[in-house]
Amino acid sequence: MFDSIGNSWSLIKSSAKVLDEDRELLIFPIISSIAVLLLTAVFFVPMLLVGYFGRVANQGLQVVDYLILFLFYLIQYLLIFFSNTALVGAAMIRIRGGDPTIRDGLRIASDRFTSIFFYALIASTVGMLLSLIKERGSVLSNIVVSLIGFVWNVATFLVVPVLAVEDVGPVEAIKRSVGYLKKTWGEQLVGSFSIGLVFNFLIFLVMGAGALMIVLLINSSAQVWAFVSVGVVAIVFILGISLISTTLTGIYTAAVYQYAATGDAGSFFESDAVQNAFQPAARRKLI
Repeated sequence: MFDSIGNSWSLIKSSAKVLDEDRELLIFPIISSIAVLLLTAVFFVPMLLVGYFGRVANQGLQVVDYLILFLFYLIQYLLIFFSNTALVGAAMIRIRGGDPTIRDGLRIASDRFTSIFFYALIASTVGMLLSLIKERGSVLSNIVVSLIGFVWNVATFLVVPVLAVEDVGPVEAIKRSVGYLKKTWGEQLVGSFSIGLVFNFLIFLVMGAGALMIVLLINSSAQVWAFVSVGVVAIVFILGISLISTTLTGIYTAAVYQYAATGDAGSFFESDAVQNAFQPAARRKLI
C-alpha cells in the first residue's frame, strides 16, 4: 500500500514538473470544460423550456430520445477528445525537449480532427451501449458490463497520444494502444496508479472542511452571505483541483505513451515509476 502511494506521489511530482514548465497546458482543460458546459446548455435548456423531461417521465424514452442522447454523447466526446489531444500533443513536445505553445496543441488536434471525430463516434457508441445494457440489465449483467467498461478503458488508455503523435485512424489507434500496453506490461497490466484518487481525496477534504464551516456557521447564527462565501470558496477550490488533476493526467498519459513507444519516459519521469504504475504490488516487490 505504502509503495503504491509513494509511487503515485512520485509520478504526480514528475507530472507537476512538466506543468510548471508549461502552465499554459491548463488552458486545454479549461477550454474543454467551457465547451461541455455550453453544449449542455444548448441541449438541455431548450428541453427544459418545452417540457421535454416531463414528457419523458410520463412516457419513457422513445427512439428519437435515444438519438438525441447519442448526439449529445458524440459531441461531448468530440470536444473532450479534441482538447485532450491538444493537451497531450503539447505535453509530448515538452517531454521530448521542445517548448510548446497553445497554438501547437490546437494545431495538432486540428490536424487530427477527422480521426478524433471517428474515435469519438466509436467511443460514444460503446459508452451508450454499455449504459443502456447496464440500465436495463440484472445485477450479474451490470457486473459484466462494468468489467467490459474497465477493459475498454485499459485498451484505449493510449489512444489519444497515438492519435496526437502517429496520425493514424481511430481503429488503428486502438490497436496500437493495446499493442503498446501488451508490449510493455503484458497480462500483468493493472491500473494501480491513479492521479484521480489523490485529487479526489483532496476534493473530499475540501468538501469536509466546507461542511464543517457550515455547521459552525449554523451554530453561530451567521448571515446568509457567510454561507454563500463558504460555498463559493469551496467550489473554486474544487474546480481548481479538478483542473490540475485533468492536466496532470494528460501529461502522465503522454509520458506513459513515450515510455511504451520508446522505453524512455523523458527527463521529467523516472521510467521505473511509470512502469510500476501499471504493475500489481506483488509483482513490484519481485522486481
